[in-house]
Amino acid sequence: MDTPRFNRASTLDKLGVYMETSADQIRDALQAVAQIRQQHGANPALKQASIDIKRFQACRFQASYADLLVSPRYKTAATFFLHELYGDKDYAERDQQFARIANTIAKLFPQAVVNTAAALAQVHALTEQLDDLMAHQWLKENAQDGDCARYIRCWRSVADSAARHRQLEVVQLLGQALDSLTRKPGLRLLLKLMRGPANAAGLSALQHFLEAGFDAFANMRGADEFLELISLRETEWIRSLFEDASVTCETKLTHLMATSPPH
Repeated sequence: MDTPRFNRASTLDKLGVYMETSADQIRDALQAVAQIRQQHGANPALKQASIDIKRFQACRFQASYADLLVSPRYKTAATFFLHELYGDKDYAERDQQFARIANTIAKLFPQAVVNTAAALAQVHALTEQLDDLMAHQWLKENAQDGDCARYIRCWRSVADSAARHRQLEVVQLLGQALDSLTRKPGLRLLLKLMRGPANAAGLSALQHFLEAGFDAFANMRGADEFLELISLRETEWIRSLFEDASVTCETKLTHLMATSPPH
């Protein structure tokens, strides 16, 4: 089976289409996340299941990209992806800051930054929605079977291949948006000058994300190969989790997770 390859040109074309209504996209995405967070707040068991899912996925990411996490060229970007996209940290503060400026973001930031914020909101919302579906199923599964078997059954019970591929696609869009920031002359200086006003406005988490993302992608001096590796490896995991025999997939996942450092 041929693995889809990342096409930068087509992705950038899509980026222009997706970002036409950035404020609406940010607001709608964060509203969806807020609803999930509210439901979890009222159901401690579901909240813990979501935490367990996220922690498992973060460990899987660490193991899948162990080589990139120590690569002189890619370790900063890989660490950024782990902490900001695939991690188990609480993004509530960042979400609140995004929501606060959703209606005025186009007036406050350059278009490249607006595009990046909208791409992040899409990634975050879709990830939270899928994790929430997994968490509901997680509670129904037998914990004594082990996390890998439990995770695979949850994945297959949710059974939304299109959403999984869409999730990977929007991660690619976000990566391209961050890469585009590094190509804007003077933008790094502008971001630095924004620190004071951003902190004064209560936007420190958003400011941190933008600066960390800019620096991570600038250090690579071109993100195509990095994003290609993410695309290839994640596409293969999506295929395996859906299509491989259960015992085959569980063996692969168990072996991989055994190589993951303590999280």
